[in-house]
Amino acid sequence: MLIEEIKNIPSTKKDLKKFGITIGFVLSIIAVILFYYDKGSFIYFLTIGFSLIILAFSFPLVLKPIQKIWMALALILGWISTRIILSILYFLILTPIGLVAKLFGKDFLSLKFNKSQHTYWNHRDKKPYNNKEESERQF
Repeated sequence: MLIEEIKNIPSTKKDLKKFGITIGFVLSIIAVILFYYDKGSFIYFLTIGFSLIILAFSFPLVLKPIQKIWMALALILGWISTRIILSILYFLILTPIGLVAKLFGKDFLSLKFNKSQHTYWNHRDKKPYNNKEESERQF
């Protein structure tokens, strides 16, 4: 599925232009911050940033391989970080809740099996049905 997403990355002229301007602008901001802190490497960021902006306006199709690589890397990192975040969420939040519930004997879904019961049907109180709105908005 990830491979299909990478293959289907949109690369229209508009997308390439937006990509070049955005990345060029971000690199230029990084260059300004580096210049402010008197770092000599600001010139590299500034050169690449302005080059991307110029290419975006003049020859956006030149940016296609760069954009494909960049977006593929972004999709891969997104796939990895999603799994990490969901694993952390599961093990740090849901697992302790389940353990505490089991410790106190809580059965959220009423799944306990009782052989003495004849049926597991949950009986509900009947309420009068005569409202047209209840039929239209069932949920």
